[in-house]
Amino acid sequence: MDGNAYLWYKALHIISVIAWMAGLLYLPRLFVYHTEVDVGSETSEKFKIMERRLIRAIMHPAAISSTIFGFLLVYEMDAWMEGWFHAKLLCIIFMYFMHWQMMRWRMDFAEDRNSRSQKFYRFANEGPTLLMIFIVIIVVIKPF
Repeated sequence: MDGNAYLWYKALHIISVIAWMAGLLYLPRLFVYHTEVDVGSETSEKFKIMERRLIRAIMHPAAISSTIFGFLLVYEMDAWMEGWFHAKLLCIIFMYFMHWQMMRWRMDFAEDRNSRSQKFYRFANEGPTLLMIFIVIIVVIKPF
């Protein structure tokens, strides 16, 4: 294993994950605030722009780069058959599911057809948080 490449992959993976998590944690907050304003209002239109830019400019690129650098790390570590990696991979699939759901919810707001409450989005905000906790514990502790 080339130690220098490994360290670069690790650094870029961590940076990417931080950016992705920032988006996954912030977007539901925007949805909470968006539910408080009238459909068609100037503020609602501003939220639509913020939500779209967050997904396209930060979340999508960060999710993709997290995955690329993560797989490069796994390749460098030769961890394909490790139990902790399989558990992490399962959590990542759920994280992508949350990402995809948030894209769908954003489209509901973009088309002025959101039917969900603030409480729903507050609860939805907990999914990425719990997944992040599990992933960090799995990767650091490697319980299996």
